Amino acid sequence: MLNPQWLRTFATLVELGNFTRAAECLDLTQAAVSQHLRHLENALGLLVIRHPRRLELTPAGRALLDYCDEMNLADQRLRLRLSGADVESGEISLISPGSIGLALFPLLLTLQEAHPGWIVRHRFAPDPEVLEAVLRNQYELGLVTLKPDDPRLTARHFTQEPLELIVPAQEDVRGWGDLERLGFIDHPDGQAMASRLLSRHFPGNAGIRSLRRQGFSNQVGLILEPVARGLGFTVLPRYARTAFAKQDLIRVIECGAPVVDTLWLIHRAEWPLSSYATQAIDYLQAHLAAPAVAP
Repeated sequence: MLNPQWLRTFATLVELGNFTRAAECLDLTQAAVSQHLRHLENALGLLVIRHPRRLELTPAGRALLDYCDEMNLADQRLRLRLSGADVESGEISLISPGSIGLALFPLLLTLQEAHPGWIVRHRFAPDPEVLEAVLRNQYELGLVTLKPDDPRLTARHFTQEPLELIVPAQEDVRGWGDLERLGFIDHPDGQAMASRLLSRHFPGNAGIRSLRRQGFSNQVGLILEPVARGLGFTVLPRYARTAFAKQDLIRVIECGAPVVDTLWLIHRAEWPLSSYATQAIDYLQAHLAAPAVAP
């Protein structure tokens, strides 16, 4: 690798066209300027032809000057990136549970359209995977439903999301017997979510495990498909329901006092967020339609 000080001396010498002025500008002796140029020419060949009143670059000298310009630009880009001032390019990396992810991903794409130099990288994952990915620096931002107590992470309130009891559009639920008749469409968090919500709406019930399991899907975007076809009921966070395209084929049953999950935004505590991550957070919170959670 070429010595950066030699490159700076060469670029200054070419700019000023004189050894004396270059030495004064760099606070060096003329002998030091000549020595730096000699080191470069020993490595690259003849760079400068000395005329009585001017310097002439050889082809190798022009190539080296272009290289100096590229190095200066690279240095500027690095400083901008480290300072957070470069908002025209960057990567938004977010890992989140599936339900909120369905609501956020279209917003992230809209944000990317407004900033073509940005890259959006988003992954759906449960809480433990989110925590591990952020701690291992695989994703800058994460969303979890349980606030972590790990000192390596900063956590702040992002939004709230209530659980909903969702049935086929033509069905009504007035008692536990209606759920027994319909059967349960399960998913990875289905039984835990259903237990939390249904214990409030149907106190003293036999429990979600007593109900017939009519189906299962681990794809959050597909869980409501069997419900829409009349094959059973399920319990999901609201953002998963609002992202479903066939709203006319499903129905939300009012369950009184809501069961609400708080979503926490997490990132590493040891260093500040990038400027584009901060912009993305502000944009998402401003444009995310907060669901009503009042009783």
